Amino acid sequence: MRINYNYIKIIVLLIIVGGLFAFSNHRNNNRTVAEPNIEFIGENKLFITEATVSKLLIQNQQPVTEQPKEIIDLNELEIALNSNPMIKEAEVFMSVNGELSAEIEQKRPIARVHTNASYYIDDEGSFMPLSSNYSARVPLVTGNIKKDKLETVYQFAKAVDEDEFLKKHVIEIRQNDDKTIDFKIRKSDFTVHLGTLKKLEKKINNFKAFYQKAIKDKILESYKIVNLKFDKQVICTKK
Repeated sequence: MRINYNYIKIIVLLIIVGGLFAFSNHRNNNRTVAEPNIEFIGENKLFITEATVSKLLIQNQQPVTEQPKEIIDLNELEIALNSNPMIKEAEVFMSVNGELSAEIEQKRPIARVHTNASYYIDDEGSFMPLSSNYSARVPLVTGNIKKDKLETVYQFAKAVDEDEFLKKHVIEIRQNDDKTIDFKIRKSDFTVHLGTLKKLEKKINNFKAFYQKAIKDKILESYKIVNLKFDKQVICTKK
């Protein structure tokens, strides 16, 4: 019986390759995760720090840097990050060599509630806590405000945020007990009564026209109340 040494060589080679692969795979899976690479995307990078994100990257009550690569659950880490009220969206992924990366998009505040509780309203109408790292320059919201009923204030704050003129001038938004809106502008002490948000665009255009005319005539500071409640006219009460 002839022995085919070529077959034996191939089998031995396959065994060696398989052994090396198994050893390499075992070693790779048991490698601990390196320090995470954290990247902030988008314009907002001010409210939450890399250190805070690192503290959120916890699994089995331990930092991910102390755990083997093979047991890391990326979905669990994403859920932990996305549950943070400062974070709008987070994605976590890992390279083949065990390098963990997280891409973080922070929320963007458009108004700051200043009543018994203080917090931001973000650009999607959600609650956002204040940050010890940065204070946003956005209009203050006062009056009768409940955290679970922000829709009216949010809709007007959004209109302010999206309008160059209003964003420059509006410094305070007040929600009254009947859910009507008042606001105040920079460098003036009169109150603007907006009323409801019906025909909001028309009311805003009326206010812009009034403001430009009052500035031109140098009579802006002679008013106590500017009433935009009626969309076809602006009614002013003098001091």
